[in-house]
Amino acid sequence: MSTDIATNKKALRDYHVIEKYEAGIQLVGTEVKSIREGHINLRDAYARVEGGQLFLYGCDIQPYARASHEQHLPKRPRRLLLHKKEIHKIFVKSDIRGNAIIALRAYFKGRRVKIEIGIGKGKAHGDKREDIKTRVMDREAQREMARFNKGR
Repeated sequence: MSTDIATNKKALRDYHVIEKYEAGIQLVGTEVKSIREGHINLRDAYARVEGGQLFLYGCDIQPYARASHEQHLPKRPRRLLLHKKEIHKIFVKSDIRGNAIIALRAYFKGRRVKIEIGIGKGKAHGDKREDIKTRVMDREAQREMARFNKGR
């Protein structure tokens, strides 16, 4: 069972997510303790393949308040842990123009911290408007169904 720590709502608004992957993340002790307290922000987080490895950039993990003199850097690049074949697939798909590797959510799976990353294609302004229209129409349909069922 997984419990969500943080989600990147901005990513779902700005990108069409084509494919999702679950990745482990290489952390130091103070980062894990800080994440357990909920001090993680994925708003501008993205990943990049460098030298056959996948790195997460822009993920903000605030310093742990009760740590000793050794403290981690809040926005340092962190290595994502995936199989080589998966990294190669992600690299090929992200190399297509307009595609990006974005962090969607962070969650616990057992005792481990996992990051869900996705291959996303950027939305145009019109696409965002279209999403808003469909949400409004769905909401109105739900209201009508509730009103109809209430009268029975």
